[in-house]
Amino acid sequence: MKDPRVIVALDLPAADSALALTRRLSPELCRLKVGKELFTAAGPALVAELVRSGFGVFLDLKFYDIPNTVAQACRSAARLGVWMLDVHALGGRVMLEAAREALGSAPDRPRLTAVTILTSLDADGLREVGIDDTPAQAASRLAALAQTSGADGVVCSAQEAAALRRQCGAAFLLVTPGIRSAAERGAADAPDDQKRVASARSAVDAGANYLVIGRPVTRAADPLAALRSIYAEISA
Repeated sequence: MKDPRVIVALDLPAADSALALTRRLSPELCRLKVGKELFTAAGPALVAELVRSGFGVFLDLKFYDIPNTVAQACRSAARLGVWMLDVHALGGRVMLEAAREALGSAPDRPRLTAVTILTSLDADGLREVGIDDTPAQAASRLAALAQTSGADGVVCSAQEAAALRRQCGAAFLLVTPGIRSAAERGAADAPDDQKRVASARSAVDAGANYLVIGRPVTRAADPLAALRSIYAEISA
């Protein structure tokens, strides 16, 4: 598969467990997301090892700081050879432009995505931090800012993907976390702090380019079989 759509979230506590899982996956079927938990535990060395093993790596650290600090962080990430990284769109235009400039213009540079609204936030959560928009309105506003600031795409809920696809056009990347199976979404006792979730098929139908998927793959008895099942779902 030339451009695998599934990004497996390595939300794991240590390098050994992450590497053990990746040995049961294939770069042909997925890319990998390294977030704050794993990066804090294992550091850049693990990221570099995953890149060397042939996986495209999405470095999900959501950089959010003054423009120069974010730019330097993006340069460091690029030197690791990551495929994609993200920043917070709430950092503003100057920060977004600094991040994009830091990545340069080489064809193989990392793709830059901007986080719009976390999938753990609903309208009540936004009001608590002083944002009176609905999640959809806030995501639309921040996606427009990211696009005009040079970002390649955004990280957004699949629930906003269709509207953002219409707004931002076909070339703009939409990366959607919060992908859940029907069983997970229907289980009241399932531990989950994400509120705006969707199925893999509905996310793709809405226009998502990439699906960030964790537990349905990482906790599966056969992770490769789980991946193939997800592809079967989105291509049915």
